[in-house]
Amino acid sequence: MKHIFRPFGRVDRTTLAIMIVGQIILALLFWHLTSNGLIPKPLQVGKALGALLFSRLLWDNIIISVLLTVKAMAIAVIITLFFSYLSVLPFFHTIARFLVKCRYLTLTGFIFIFTLLTQNGGQLKLSLLIFGIVPFFVTSFLAVIISTERQQYELCKTLGYTNWETLYEVVIVGKADQVFEIVRQNFAISWLMITLVEGYSMGEGGIGTLLIKYNKYNDLTNVISIQIVIFLLGLLFDYLLGTLKVWFLPYSKFESQPL
Repeated sequence: MKHIFRPFGRVDRTTLAIMIVGQIILALLFWHLTSNGLIPKPLQVGKALGALLFSRLLWDNIIISVLLTVKAMAIAVIITLFFSYLSVLPFFHTIARFLVKCRYLTLTGFIFIFTLLTQNGGQLKLSLLIFGIVPFFVTSFLAVIISTERQQYELCKTLGYTNWETLYEVVIVGKADQVFEIVRQNFAISWLMITLVEGYSMGEGGIGTLLIKYNKYNDLTNVISIQIVIFLLGLLFDYLLGTLKVWFLPYSKFESQPL
């Protein structure tokens, strides 16, 4: 047990499991002791969470949100890969750099513009979500391309590859595992934004719409319950993306695991 308080210490799985359970118990105890009349206690949230998990209302809205997120992620990945791969061309390099700077733009000032450009609430939410996550995807992947060692390009030239063949071998094929990792890391951004964009168009439902409705009436018990569901779903998707990465690219499991 002394290793858990030692810098760079390593613990076995049993010790790790005991430590995690203990931390959860301490967190719940702290929550119970600090909650007052306004903040619901863990037991109240647990009962509300159990009721929600067995309600069709929750799962219908979860399906709507998941489908919207997956669709936005797929389109965002295509846009990201297109501009990131072609960023080695001077013409597209400036465009990719501009997309990186767009991460400082907020959605609030563009809602009216996107409303005019889209035909319905579903397209509006999809457009806002893509606009919000593409800059972060491009930022992450450009960093991977820039960090590529020069020797890899020189090796391809030595082997007689053309510039396009070098792009394919070093960036497209050589960084395939990094694409999965970038999607995995940035999925949290899209899942975080889903509740925001669903608030702009509540007609089609979604877990964000459900959260906003409960929050409107200060129903903190159900608000916290939904937040727990969102958190657990995020962990599930993170695990699934990590599993898909190892499944499609088995060699990636020998690399160091990210936090």
